[in-house]
Amino acid sequence: MRDQFISLALLLCALHSACGLYFHISETERKCFIEEVPDETTVIVNYKVELYDPRSNGFMPSSPGIGMHVEVRDSDDKIVLSRVYSSQGRISFTSHTPGEHVICMYSNSTAWFSGAQLRVHLDIQVGEHAIDYANVAQKEKLTELQLRIRQLLDQVEQITKEQNYQRYREERFRHTSESTNSRVLWWSLAQTVVLVCMGFWQMRHLKSFFEAKKLV
Repeated sequence: MRDQFISLALLLCALHSACGLYFHISETERKCFIEEVPDETTVIVNYKVELYDPRSNGFMPSSPGIGMHVEVRDSDDKIVLSRVYSSQGRISFTSHTPGEHVICMYSNSTAWFSGAQLRVHLDIQVGEHAIDYANVAQKEKLTELQLRIRQLLDQVEQITKEQNYQRYREERFRHTSESTNSRVLWWSLAQTVVLVCMGFWQMRHLKSFFEAKKLV
């Protein structure tokens, strides 16, 4: 029981985590990130673009003409979202298939601005962590206790989705392993048959050769 409680606590901590980082790219460079997402799960991406200023040797807010083109593909390589946003924004989408979702970002700069360096601040939130509970409480007029219960219910729902996704991955891996083992078996049998046939053909060929030379 204690081990189950510890495992549940660790899983809740993992669900509360969010991916916050920043990276540098040139205005013609494309950067992609892979996020494993269960099905029917909300993903929110917050970003802010800064432009390098050589005079101050630092990064400043980018000009209004510089935006970010964001493209999201699901595990079936289907486009979930593809559009141009401003230099700072918030992107939201819901996954419909479980698996790896690829989030790609690149600037919409023209050749006039190309070559400058950008710093992109990125924060990816998945599942119940992407919900703004302060806004939910204000809209639905929830008390603190009701809001906490709502959060716990959302966490339990997200845990269920994560467990279903892990089972889906395990099943897919098992099918891949079984398929690989089956192919290896058939390949081994094919090699054995080829070797037997070649040995039989060589024996007949040698027998015919020796008979022609009147050695047998």
